[in-house]
Amino acid sequence: MDKFKTVLNIANKQTNLGFGLVALLTAGGEQIFSSAVFSCPCNELNFFYGVVFLLVPALALLLLGYILSKKTWKLLTGLCRRRSKLCSCRRLAAVGTVLFQISVTALVAPSSWIAVALLNGNYFECAMTGTKVSAYNKHLCGNKTSMVQCQKELYGIPCGTSSSLPQADREDVQRTLRAQSQILGWLLIASVMLSNLLLTCVARCASPISYLQLKFWRVYAQEEGNMIDLYTAKHAKELAERNLASFFNQTPPQNIITPSNKDWEKISSLYKFSTKDHYYSTLHRYVENCQRTDNDMMRMASVKSNESSDVNPAVLDFVDDGRMVL
Repeated sequence: MDKFKTVLNIANKQTNLGFGLVALLTAGGEQIFSSAVFSCPCNELNFFYGVVFLLVPALALLLLGYILSKKTWKLLTGLCRRRSKLCSCRRLAAVGTVLFQISVTALVAPSSWIAVALLNGNYFECAMTGTKVSAYNKHLCGNKTSMVQCQKELYGIPCGTSSSLPQADREDVQRTLRAQSQILGWLLIASVMLSNLLLTCVARCASPISYLQLKFWRVYAQEEGNMIDLYTAKHAKELAERNLASFFNQTPPQNIITPSNKDWEKISSLYKFSTKDHYYSTLHRYVENCQRTDNDMMRMASVKSNESSDVNPAVLDFVDDGRMVL
C-alpha cells in the first residue's frame, strides 16, 4: 500500500499525468463495479436502477474531488469570518474563479466514470429499456412485425427474459442501445478533451509570465509544499516534546517561537501572482515583506498585502493546484 501511495504522489506532481492516472483508476473501478455489483432488475425499476448506477457514483467521485482538494479548504477555512470582504465584486469574482478551478479538477474522475460506463453500455441499456417515453420505445423497436410485443417486453431485454420476443429482435434492440450509449460516451470524451484544451490555451494566453518562469513556479510550489509539511511536522514535534518534558519534569518550558495567528493567516490565503512583486507564494511574499525594517516600507507592504488578499485567488492555476493529498 505504501508503494502504491508513493506512485500516486509522484504522478500527482505532474498535473496532466495526475489527471490521466485518476481517469485510469476510475475506469478500472467502473469495470470492476459493473461486473461485480451491477445487475439490472428487468422490471419497472430499470430506468431508476440504471440512472443511479450511471450518475450516483459520478456524484460521489465529484464530491470526493472537492474533499481531497487543498484549494477547497484554503478557500473555505475562515471564510465565514471574512463575510464583510465578500461584498466586493472583485472578491466574488476571485472566489468564483477558484471554485471553477476546483470544479475542473474535481470533474476528471466523474467524467471518466460516466464515459467508461457509456462505452460499456450496461447501465444505459438497463436505464433506457425502463423508459416510459412511447416515442423512444417505438424508435427502439422500429418497424418490426412484433413492435407492439417488443414495447411490452422491453424490461426483460437486458436479462434475455423476453421469451415471446424473437431473438433477432432482442439482439437488434440491444445493438441499438449499445450504439447509442457508445456514441454518447465518445462525444463526452471528445467534449472533455476539447474543453480541457481550450481552457489550457486561454489560461496560457493570459499568463503574466513566460513558459520557463511558469515551469520554475511549479517546481517552487511543489518544493515549498513538501517542505512546509516537513517543517510543520518537525516544529510540532519539538513543541510537543517541550511541553511534555516541562509537564513531567515540572520545569519551566524552553522558549520555542511559534508563528502567531495573523502570521498563519497571511501565508494560508490563496495567492495571485503579481508582475510588480515577483513573489511566488503567500509565504514568499510574507518572508520578503518581513525583511523590510523601514517603517514606511513596512506600512506600504502591509497595504499591498491587504489589497492583494482581496483580489486572491489566482486567475491561473499555478499554485495551490488542488491535487489529491495522499
